[in-house]
Amino acid sequence: MSTAKPPGEDPAEGEHTAYPPLEGAKRKAVLRQSLSVGIATGAYGISFGALGVASGLSTLQTVALSMLLFSGGSQFALVGILGAGGTGSAAVATSTLLGVRNGLYGLQTSRILEVRGWRRLLAAHLTIDESTAVSVGQDDRRAGRLGFWVTGIAVFVFWNLMTLAGALVGNALGDPQRYGLDAAAAAAFTALLWPRLRSRDAAATMVLAVAIALLTSPLLPVGVPVILTVLAAVVIGLSGGGRHERATEDPEVAS
Repeated sequence: MSTAKPPGEDPAEGEHTAYPPLEGAKRKAVLRQSLSVGIATGAYGISFGALGVASGLSTLQTVALSMLLFSGGSQFALVGILGAGGTGSAAVATSTLLGVRNGLYGLQTSRILEVRGWRRLLAAHLTIDESTAVSVGQDDRRAGRLGFWVTGIAVFVFWNLMTLAGALVGNALGDPQRYGLDAAAAAAFTALLWPRLRSRDAAATMVLAVAIALLTSPLLPVGVPVILTVLAAVVIGLSGGGRHERATEDPEVAS
């Protein structure tokens, strides 16, 4: 008798029998969520393209920066400092600081993806706010993997296409906020967050994070308040002892 295992059940492939294949309805729901986030977020890339050329970068430089850096907050910080007359070193330092959060995201997404070889490099490049949010927001690992890859690729494609469009059209578009593109991205994150607020600890973390962001946003550079909101999770985690995680365990498994 052959001992070969069906595709996807070999632990070396990062798949396990404890995670059955996604059903059609579940798969469609994840794809719909991922694409909607990708389109909403990617559309705002048009503002980066316009700001990039306005700050003195060429169209090619703007597009290359968007493709290679691919981290919205870091990109806006870099062109914002250059546009205000800041030095290149200051722009790179600030951009790097804001990019630290992507490394923190990787600690979580690496456990979901379990990729190896060259795919680790691709996964690292696609580890952004949106792909992480969709991935960790799923209730099983296969759905999380699908959400990560589809969201990451969708954002990358739409973001860079709209960056090119913004760089070509430039200031003729006016303020992108007039079209509600900034609100679209925020709305997508709110939609991802809402289903996760199923415990008092999660709700308390959200309230504290919002308070930190509101208090620090007028005082600190763009993107830094987002990093500081991590303190909310630390505070609630230390004070609550992870009650919300134990509360969501399957009673049959716990027994």
